[in-house]
Amino acid sequence: MANDDNNNHDGPAVSDEEWARFMEQARTGAGEAPQEPSARARMVTARLRAESAEPAGWRTGPAWQEMQGRGRRKRRLKAAAAVVFIAALALIAVRPELVIDRVTGKAAREEKAREPLPAETARPSAPPSAVDPDRPTLTEPFKGSPALQWADGAAGIELPQAQAVGGMSQEQVADALEKAKQFLVSANLDPATLRGERPAAALELLDPKLKDELDRLEGTLTAPTKENDPLHLFTRVKPAELKPAGDVVKVRGRMWVEPGKEAGQVSVLADYTFVYPFVKAKPGADEVARSIVRREVTFSTADPRKWQATAGKLWLERYNVNLANSACDVYDGYLHPTFADDARTGPAPSGTPVDPYDRSKGIDSGEPEGCGTLSRT
Repeated sequence: MANDDNNNHDGPAVSDEEWARFMEQARTGAGEAPQEPSARARMVTARLRAESAEPAGWRTGPAWQEMQGRGRRKRRLKAAAAVVFIAALALIAVRPELVIDRVTGKAAREEKAREPLPAETARPSAPPSAVDPDRPTLTEPFKGSPALQWADGAAGIELPQAQAVGGMSQEQVADALEKAKQFLVSANLDPATLRGERPAAALELLDPKLKDELDRLEGTLTAPTKENDPLHLFTRVKPAELKPAGDVVKVRGRMWVEPGKEAGQVSVLADYTFVYPFVKAKPGADEVARSIVRREVTFSTADPRKWQATAGKLWLERYNVNLANSACDVYDGYLHPTFADDARTGPAPSGTPVDPYDRSKGIDSGEPEGCGTLSRT
């Protein structure tokens, strides 16, 4: 060790008394260290203390006094660096994921996964890329989901530029687009609708001349069945069973316009996916489960001067829905997502796993019937 000291030209950064006091603090844990670190922190701290124990011959060497003056600044810098290094190791002991994420590249991927996507203007050619399969939490309910990059709520329902189509003026088309958005917001994002209340704002947008259709929709809300389920158009849960995990619903999709079946008619087509994070409505519940609802809805409107239609109202031409992570055999008009601690009931999911975030094909294109299997939520 004497030869090592001569080669390195190192000496003590401080006096013998200060060094001894520093080592005693490291050995006993005195100072500003937390009084009750985690078990992992205690193990790493113990190892650091053992490694910092003064080795034999640490201060031996014939030129120790001579080198003290010229090496003082250098030794002080080294001592400061050592303190920073020990502090960094202590932080790693408490939060090792900070280093692990950097080493594995996960931190960079998570940062990229949070970058908002541009608006969807055409059907994508492929499903979203895989992301780190992290479990959602109450503070990060979309963690581990492609929806992390999607827009929040109504901001995700962006309207195309209105143009005159099918004998309808630009103003009439713009009004139809705005009314279609209002319907989707009321049916899928309105807190009152989500907690099971009557979606009054959405129903008010439909043409009262379609009395039979309106009566049928009202019936689905009061007496739902498998064939007449309000979930076909409206997203609802039971407040006694579930509550939202946060106040954000993620939305991704597009809306476009086509000429109607006859002159003086225009069709507004909407294809949107809504991602809902839920937690059980019981004290202490912290597990988050996501349900993914994709809707394809075709609205139409007509010029009241040519057709028996009410100005500013919508007709429902067609609608399809895909419900991901909801009980397969329950038709009470509410979503029932599955949580990890739920007992298995009903039919077991089967078939090739389906990605509920895949918007590259329509709902009718190979979607499973019955109780399918999901590749992720």
